[in-house]
Amino acid sequence: MKLLVYGAGVLGSLFAVRMHEAGHEVALLARGKRLAALRRHGVLLAEGDSPDVRAVPVPIAERPENGYDLTAVLVRTHQVDAVLESLAGVDGDVLFLLNWAAGPQPLQAALGPGRVLIGFPMNGGTMDGDVVRYRASSAVTRLVPMPIGEPDGSLTPRLERIVRTFRAAGLPAQAEPRMNDWLRTHAALEVPLGQAVHAAGGPKALAADTYAIRSLIHRWRRELPAELFPRWSGLVRTVPEGVMTTVLRRFLRSTVAGHSGLADGGPATIGELDRLAEQLRHS
Repeated sequence: MKLLVYGAGVLGSLFAVRMHEAGHEVALLARGKRLAALRRHGVLLAEGDSPDVRAVPVPIAERPENGYDLTAVLVRTHQVDAVLESLAGVDGDVLFLLNWAAGPQPLQAALGPGRVLIGFPMNGGTMDGDVVRYRASSAVTRLVPMPIGEPDGSLTPRLERIVRTFRAAGLPAQAEPRMNDWLRTHAALEVPLGQAVHAAGGPKALAADTYAIRSLIHRWRRELPAELFPRWSGLVRTVPEGVMTTVLRRFLRSTVAGHSGLADGGPATIGELDRLAEQLRHS
């Protein structure tokens, strides 16, 4: 597969490295300081807090071009408008792997209905200067596939081909017929959680504040839509509050939360949460 990865943050960098090391023709699109850093030393990777850093020389692109089989977009929600504008005149399928609660219609309107796929990346990490510190793999994370779907929920040859290619590259992927519902549910859970983490000053700070955790649970139960997907998401309503509090506190103190977007309280994270909240209000 000839692949353009649009977005050189944590997720885009990890995705590009995995596909590059699997032997695919990959280019990682970056701009500004990130572009300069990638040109100097490639993608720098470290597992968790490990001092061992390795450099992977993934080819770099400055702008999208024709000729790619697939463009995988891994950017923040509030950056999508600029991405759509830059891809409007470029051919090939486009897979949006990101937080998105506005439905596929805006994406299809900008690029054409036959070009768009939607999904969500399941790996995670944080930026430490120029180093991508990715979340260590575990038995649990290996069992959770990356969902990818067609906007209309159909199982098409291109979707099956992409899923097979990702799996062969060591990226667990799964065709998801209800991808739009999946993304809406994820956003409805993530926005209150992300806002609570930001207000507390980080995941561990929220874990130490029982009142704030219980307020988060109450907000979920008050504001979440009636139908959630996947169905296990409905556990936030049915699990006793005391059990839910214990589970959340344990998660917030874990390395999974520490090496995820929750630990990043910068302007980009806040911008994404604000845009997702806006999309949920109008969905």
